[in-house]
Amino acid sequence: MHALIVAAMIHIITSTIMTGSATSVEDISGRCCMEYLLTIPGTLNNLNDYIAAERTNRHKGAKMKADNGNIVAVAIRQCLRGVRIEKPVFMEYTWIEPNKRRDKDNISSFGRKVIQDALVGAAVLKDDGWKYVVGFSDRFEVDRKNPRIEVLIREVEA
Repeated sequence: MHALIVAAMIHIITSTIMTGSATSVEDISGRCCMEYLLTIPGTLNNLNDYIAAERTNRHKGAKMKADNGNIVAVAIRQCLRGVRIEKPVFMEYTWIEPNKRRDKDNISSFGRKVIQDALVGAAVLKDDGWKYVVGFSDRFEVDRKNPRIEVLIREVEA
């Protein structure tokens, strides 16, 4: 496994300073990096929804992706206003669904694409390629009353 990903996964926090949606953390070696939390209320469409829309009409699929991107863009403006991340990041997704009806892989695959594209579109991330997004992880939970998506964006050393 790439050392950068391992370092991000083994990241041990020794001090934390909260500053709105951004947190400055110091790892065991004393290096400082930033973490940002993006919370998107509700759920996004899943991959099966997108495939069905694309099969119906390519414009319908494009509209679905744009509509989901707009939902994410609103959350970015609320949570990450003015944030510009220059360093590579590791992204930790927590998909909090209202129930267990949708398959995990269908939830996360389309959702990650929409979220990362929206972060690039809002200039929070420079790009969502290998150089800037070194990896990601997915967790799944259920909260019937408050479904949401939480994305912890952690800067990592290059």
